[in-house]
Amino acid sequence: IPVYGNQKGRKAMKIGYVKAGTIIASVVLLLGTFGTASAKDTWTVLGQKTIKATDPSTEIAAEAGKTWKEDVKRAKISVEGADVQITNVVFHWKGGKNETISNVGVVKAGGETAAKDAPTREATLMSVSVQYKILNNKPTATIKVWGYD
Repeated sequence: IPVYGNQKGRKAMKIGYVKAGTIIASVVLLLGTFGTASAKDTWTVLGQKTIKATDPSTEIAAEAGKTWKEDVKRAKISVEGADVQITNVVFHWKGGKNETISNVGVVKAGGETAAKDAPTREATLMSVSVQYKILNNKPTATIKVWGYD
């Protein structure tokens, strides 16, 4: 069966439309995925506390009568105001599972620790205990507990 010129063009146009439609659908799907991830999964400050050079440790917990977010996937600690040598960090998760990180090291002012995964996919962090020493003769520093949800 002979193929006429205008039939060839129609077939090429149909293939072109299918390709263009597939590309547009892929871009929309990709942008939708990124938009959802950035709007929902973010680091937020769960609590903070000013620590003193005269104290060897502290516990950072939610305010009385309140709880922290229930769907924390990861947690980390940041330090402001002074360099702090952290010897132990204990994450107290709901359900009694405590996780200890030893020999964390020196966290520079404005720095943070590596993130620690929650023991379950979305856990509730009840409090964090930190053993520390403030360096360079600074009297205080601020420790913040961050949660990724």
